[in-house]
Amino acid sequence: MKFILNKKPKRPVIIQGFPSIGLVSTITTKFLIDHLDVEEIGHIESEHIVPLTAIHKSKVVNPITIYYNKKYNLVIVQSLTEIAGSEWELAATMLDLAAAMDAKEIVVVEGMPSHAQNEINLYYFSNAGKMKNKQMSEGIIMGTTAALLLKAKDFPVTCIFAEAHSQLPDSEAAAKVVKALDDYLKLNLDFKPLLEAAKQFENNLKQFIEKRKEIIDNSSKSEKRELDYFG
Repeated sequence: MKFILNKKPKRPVIIQGFPSIGLVSTITTKFLIDHLDVEEIGHIESEHIVPLTAIHKSKVVNPITIYYNKKYNLVIVQSLTEIAGSEWELAATMLDLAAAMDAKEIVVVEGMPSHAQNEINLYYFSNAGKMKNKQMSEGIIMGTTAALLLKAKDFPVTCIFAEAHSQLPDSEAAAKVVKALDDYLKLNLDFKPLLEAAKQFENNLKQFIEKRKEIIDNSSKSEKRELDYFG
């Protein structure tokens, strides 16, 4: 696994987002890329990760892409692919990337299992500084984030965890993460579009569930009529 750069920013903050529960990481990094003035400056490649790509604006998108925002001196690393089995290697590559840029800090954004149905709790863990949110004092961290924390030693790493729905894209949880990032890094971002997207998704989902129930009910009635006829 290696990173390839066509530009090397100096002393940036790196925001890392790899697939997590509720697609919180993916939605958050996508929102940042769409709402900040960014340029693609490189990618991470490996023969050990799932070969997956997307086509965007008639261009092939790398599975793990590196973007840069000059105004806030931010590097955003977004992954479209699962990295199961390559967590240690990826953590080492992220730290090598940080060292190459003399980065100030790596900020990890991630979804975690939700314990409350109608409430989204947000936590952070950091060896770098304090945030306004609740600090995680007890818990288990897995995957690339765990490998990064174990390998980082004295390198500054901050992790932001949002409770999210495990089976559905959770834009509302991602909006909470964006707000936390905004408070922490002073990005002056408007996270309301994510909340609106969450509401729209929720409405669409409710309509889908109602429609599905209607189809199932009609199908059951139809089967009953057929049984009555043949009986």
